[in-house]
Amino acid sequence: MKQYLAGRLTASLKALGLGGGITPTFEKPRSTAHGDLTTNIAMVAAKQAGTNPRQFAQQIVEKLQIDATLVDRVEIAGPGFINFHFTDKFFRERLREILLKKNEFGRLDAGHRRKTQVEFVSANPTGPLTVGHGRGAVFGDTVARLLEWTNYDVTREYYFNNAGRQMRILGDSVRLRYLELIGEKIEFPEDYYQGEYIKEIAQHLRDQFADALRSEPAEGKFKQQAEQEIFDDIKKTLRRLGIAHDVYYNENTLYETGKVKEVIEEFRKRELAYDLDGAIWFKATIFGGDKDKVIVKSTGEPTYRLPDIAYHREKLRRGFDLVIDVLGADHVATYPDVLAGLKALDYDPSKIKVLIHQFVTIVQNGEVVKMSTRKANYVTLDELIDEVGVDVVRYFFLMRSIGSHLNFDLGLAKEQSEQNPVYYLQYAHARIASIIRHAESQGIDRNAFHDLSLLSQPEELSLMKLLTQFPDMVESCAATFEPHRLAEYLHDVAGGFHKFYHAHRVVTEDRNLTAARMALCIGVKTVLSNGFSILGIQAPEKM
Repeated sequence: MKQYLAGRLTASLKALGLGGGITPTFEKPRSTAHGDLTTNIAMVAAKQAGTNPRQFAQQIVEKLQIDATLVDRVEIAGPGFINFHFTDKFFRERLREILLKKNEFGRLDAGHRRKTQVEFVSANPTGPLTVGHGRGAVFGDTVARLLEWTNYDVTREYYFNNAGRQMRILGDSVRLRYLELIGEKIEFPEDYYQGEYIKEIAQHLRDQFADALRSEPAEGKFKQQAEQEIFDDIKKTLRRLGIAHDVYYNENTLYETGKVKEVIEEFRKRELAYDLDGAIWFKATIFGGDKDKVIVKSTGEPTYRLPDIAYHREKLRRGFDLVIDVLGADHVATYPDVLAGLKALDYDPSKIKVLIHQFVTIVQNGEVVKMSTRKANYVTLDELIDEVGVDVVRYFFLMRSIGSHLNFDLGLAKEQSEQNPVYYLQYAHARIASIIRHAESQGIDRNAFHDLSLLSQPEELSLMKLLTQFPDMVESCAATFEPHRLAEYLHDVAGGFHKFYHAHRVVTEDRNLTAARMALCIGVKTVLSNGFSILGIQAPEKM
C-alpha cells in the first residue's frame, strides 16, 4: 500500500510542478483516529512550492487520484500531515492475500540480493558460551533471518583467535590439571581457568595418554585438545539454538597471509603511522579520533586494532556490500578506531554497521547470579537452555532492545502462564490450531472460498488491520536491525486474537460466518508462525 500511495503522491506533486528528488515516506499514526498511514510530504515540499505546508497539503490532496475501494478518505491534520483511512475491503483483501501466500507472506525484496555478512558470537575457544555470548548469538542470528526474509544474500560468520595469551593460559590450565591427575602436586594460579570443563579436558588426555604427557609443553597437545573440545562444544550449543555459521575465520590467517603486515606498510606509505617509545602508532586524530592509537606495542605484539582493521579490509575485499558486526558492550569504545583505519585505507566505513548489545544479568529468586569465565562462577548458555528451553532463551534475549541491559528472570521464564510472553504467544498459536481442527471436524473447509465481508465486527477489523502490518514490520525491523519490535508486534497480534476470541465464537450455527472467522484465525496463525520463524522459535499445534 505504501508503494501505491507513494506513486499517487508523486503523480500529484508532478501535477503541481514539483516532485524531483522528493520521495514520500509514511508512518503509522499513534492514534487510529488519524488513519492507517500518514505522510509529512507536504511539510517536506512546502518550501520548494513556495507556500505553507497546510495549504500545500490541501493542493496535494485535491490532485490525488486514488482508488476509492482502497482508501475511504484522506484528511489533513496539524501543520500539514496527510492521513489516509483505508476501506474495510482493503483489509479483507489483505487477509485473502495472507491465505494465498501462507508461509511466504511477509517476504520482501528490499535487499535485492545485496551481499551481506553478519558476524556474531566470535568468542575465542577458552570456555563454554555464557549467557552474555547467548544474547549476541541469538540477536545476530535473528538479524540474519530478518535480512533473509527481505532478500539479502546473507553470510553468517564467526571470527576467532586460537593463539595469544589467553589461549596459552588455557593450555597451561589443562596441563596443570593433567599433572594433578597423574599424581603431581601443583600450584594452580588464581588467574588461570578454573572451570570444571578444564578438569574434564585434562581427564580425556589422561585417559588417552596415561602419564606420557608429563613433559608436554602447554602449547602442545594440551592447548590443541582444549581448543578442539571447547570449539566443538560451542558449535553444539549454537546448534541447539538453531544457529549455524557459514564461515569460521581465524585471526591467525591474517598474520600467516601477511594481511596484518600489509596494513602497517600501507599506513607507513601514506604517512599515517609513526614510531614512538618503541611502539608503532596510527594517526587516528586525522580521521576524527580523540588521540593517536598504538597498533603495535613496544613488545612487538599488535594491539587488537591492527588485526581488526586487516580483517575488516578483507571483509570488504571479499565483496560484501554490507557488513554487520554484533559486538558486546566492552567494544563500544574500540570499534571507532577500526572504522578510522578503514577510512585511512580508502575503504568506505559506512558499509560497516556495528551493533552493540548490553550485558545480561541472570536473576534467580530475586538475586543476581554472578558470572566469571575464569572463576567458573557463571551460568553457561547450555545450562540456561536446559533450565528453560530453547524457545524461551531465544525470545527473552530478543524481547528487549539490545541497547538496554537485560535482566533474565528465571522464575518468569519457567512460568507456564500468560505472564510468560513466550507461553502467551505460543498458546495463541496452539489455540488457533485447536479451533481450526474443531471447525474442520464440523465440515468447514479451510480451502473453500470465504465471504470475508461477513467480518465486520470491531474486533475482527482491528485484528485484520494488525495482520496487514506484518510485511511493513518485517521490512522496518530488518532496516533498523531491531528484532525486539517484531517480538512486540507479535505480542500485539496474540493480544488482538485473544480479544477477538473472547468477544466472538468462531464455530457457530452460521456456516458462512464460521468459515469467514476460521479464515481470520488461519490468517492470525500464519502471521504468528511466520514471525516465529524469524525469531527462531517453535509454532506449536498443541500445548
